[in-house]
Formats: sequence, structure tokens, C-alpha cells
Amino acid sequence: MDSAYKLLFTALLIVAAAIDGTQAAAMVSGMVFCDQCKDGQISLFDYPLQGIKVTITCADDNGQVTMSREETTNMFGNYVMRFDGTPDLSNCHAQVSGSEQGSNDCVATAGPAQKLRLMFRMFDMEIYSVDSLLSEPDQPMSFCPRSANPVPAPVVTPTRPSGPTAPTESPPPFRLPPLPRFPPLPPLPPMPPLPFSEASACSYQYWTMPEYKCYWRVLNPESKVALIFGPLAARRYGTDMTLSEGLQGRGDPYKTLLREGTTALLNSYNSLQFPYNSIDVVTRMNWALMSSTRGVLITALRFIKANSGSSRVICKLTPCK
Repeated sequence: MDSAYKLLFTALLIVAAAIDGTQAAAMVSGMVFCDQCKDGQISLFDYPLQGIKVTITCADDNGQVTMSREETTNMFGNYVMRFDGTPDLSNCHAQVSGSEQGSNDCVATAGPAQKLRLMFRMFDMEIYSVDSLLSEPDQPMSFCPRSANPVPAPVVTPTRPSGPTAPTESPPPFRLPPLPRFPPLPPLPPMPPLPFSEASACSYQYWTMPEYKCYWRVLNPESKVALIFGPLAARRYGTDMTLSEGLQGRGDPYKTLLREGTTALLNSYNSLQFPYNSIDVVTRMNWALMSSTRGVLITALRFIKANSGSSRVICKLTPCK
């Protein structure tokens, strides 16, 4: 019995230490899409919007606003908001409220507000998700499919002039001369294989080599970490650090997380079969930055495992010409 009591006491100490080391906070994340066809849903024609302001508003039972927070989407259309402590977000809604880019043509009308949904709760840590928000242009795009119930065109009945009419003979049929025969076209060359369709995973050392710079297609080595990963990354790494500088980080859990997260983001853009897509990489980075040092290390190790590939998945980069 003494050993059982000692084991129970040790477990309670471990749980208490875990609770004491965790900071109470709530995080809300979501995305904003341009609803080009104004059909109220996300389709193949819609795309994520950058620079869109999203406002989260909370109200009490009487409808009085008790809290309001605004954030701007990054280049992936993603936004993340952090609330310190343990606020009650059960009666909060998120909605598009404006745009930082005045030239954006998809901010004429904001879509409906969406309610926050609790996805995870542990040790005063809460993670909320919001269904995708929509922003619409003035008019649907010309390439959008037409409505399933189009308005029928009015039927006009031709009127015949009164009085007798002289009979007319139909003209002879008009025939085009036969077209000359053209020589057969040469056979088309074989199509090259679809790029990035094969599984590929490359470690951060490859992305720092100059002979592979041509594979930085979507991202730029001089892009700011704060712009790519959002405000939480700006608080941790500053607003001046670039992606190429982030690939040099080592010796610190947060620097290792940035190095491997940047590598995973590059791999996601260069292989359709990489374990994480770009949105997943950014979301996991923000979750890790909100958690403890242990959470940072776990996320960094998962990125390292994905970037290292396996016996069947190797790095498919070839030197640039």
C-alpha cells in the first residue's frame, strides 16, 4: 500500500508541475476566402485573401458587446488571435470588417458572421476554430456558372402584316466549294511528367545551397518571417528576420522550430505528397508558439521527421541550370 500511495503522490506532483508551467490562453484561428461567384460557399473559383481585417466580437445575454478584437490575414488568408487568460468565447462571432489593401476588388460585401467553435481544451489552454469567412465582389465573375434556375427570356410572337402577299420563290441553296486537303500534322512530342507529383522531402541544408535557389518559387528568401507566419511569429522572432536567416537557426528550441517550419513550408510547395500542406505548416507553427517549450520541441521534431523523408522518400531537387 505504501508503494501505491507513493506512486499516486508522484503522479499528482507531475500533473501539478505541468499545470503550473502552462500559461492560460485561448487561440482563435480561421481563413478568409474571396467568393468570386457570390454563391455563399467555397468552390474551385475562390481563393484565400491577404490583408483582410477580421473582427471577433463577444456579447453578453443582453446583446451588449463585452469584448472585441481585430486581426489581419496573412498571405495565406489565415488569421490567428490570442486571448490571455481564460475568457468566455462561447458567445463570440467572427466577421470580415474591412481591408488594408484598397485596391482589392473582393471586399465590396462581407459574408455572414461565423460562431467560434471550441476544438481543444487542456490545462487552461483553449483552441477555437472558425468556419471559413467569405468576402464578395460587387458582381459575380464572368466565368462563374449560371444559376440553376435562370429567368426565361420573354417569348415574342411575330405578327404578320394584313393583306395579301405575293408568293416568293425560295432562293437556290448556297454551297461552299470543297476545302483542300491539308497535310497531316506531325506527332506531338511526349509530355513531360507532372512537376512535384512525386514524393520529395529535403532537409534545411538543401534549401540553403545556392544551386537550389530556383526551387524557391512561391516564397522568397528575403520574405519576412512575420509576414509568412503571422503576428505570433513577429512577437517571437521580430519583424526584420527573413526566411533565409531563419534557416540558419540552431541551438535554441524556438530557432529550431523556425528552421524546420520554414523547411517544411518549402517542401510543401515543392511536393504534392509532402505530409503537411502549406496551411497546415503555418497553423502548427502558431500552435507551437502558443504552447510551452515542450510543445515547441515536439512540433520541431515532427517537422524534422517529415523533412528527413524515409527510405522510399528522398530529396528530388536537382541543381539549377
